[in-house]
Amino acid sequence: MEMKKRLTLELRNKKPGEVKELVLDNCRSDDGKIVGLSSDFENLEFLSMININLLSVSNLPKLSKLRKLELSDNRISGGLEVLAERTPNLTHLNLSGNKIKDINTLEPLKKLPNLHSLDLFNCEVTMLINYRESVFTLLPQLTYLDGFDADDQEAPDSDPEADGDGLEDEYENGEGEEEDDDEEEDDLDEEVIDDEEDEDDDLEGEEEEDGVDDEEEDEEEDGEDDEEDEADDDLPRGEKRKRNIEDEGEEDPEDEEDDEDD
Repeated sequence: MEMKKRLTLELRNKKPGEVKELVLDNCRSDDGKIVGLSSDFENLEFLSMININLLSVSNLPKLSKLRKLELSDNRISGGLEVLAERTPNLTHLNLSGNKIKDINTLEPLKKLPNLHSLDLFNCEVTMLINYRESVFTLLPQLTYLDGFDADDQEAPDSDPEADGDGLEDEYENGEGEEEDDDEEEDDLDEEVIDDEEDEDDDLEGEEEEDGVDDEEEDEEEDGEDDEEDEADDDLPRGEKRKRNIEDEGEEDPEDEEDDEDD
């Protein structure tokens, strides 16, 4: 995709002055030069133009607020004085994978007083004897070269100044919201567990009540049977026999007639 079209897509109906970060990686530059980018991007702080076949940064517009510039995997071999003129507040510069061969090519960067991180991975200049010592001597304002300081201490993963002052606060706020969500979920889980325990207790209580009711009914029935037996025992012998006959019921009339015929 051509750089102009990519710029239009990246704007997404915004005005250039509203853009703070712009990524144009892997698009096609025009004859190795920057096109479409203008000084209207006056508030731009981060610009990435990785692998766009750049030969020169001569067409880079004035970007006074730019702090981080990614130019890796291009074919830049010099002309870095443009950066000192048009990006005076630059703090991070990545020139990895370009055609920089000599230490002297980096001399214009001395005019960038705020530059404290420079990356030159996969450039021929890194193969020179005493490369690191020479660069730190040439650019005393540097803190990190290729990710390490002069004492070989690794740079932190992120720099609040380069990534934006608000990013860390947004991360902390987002983390706090996630913790609140987790606490709410834990509270809900506890409520559900309590409700389930209450339901289990209710069911056990109902089962115990049913068991008590059944026992009481059995006891009542047993009591009634015992009372009837006691009542039968209290009756005179004749009365008891008579009652038993009554309980057995009257004989079938047909059986009576047969007895009479006999």
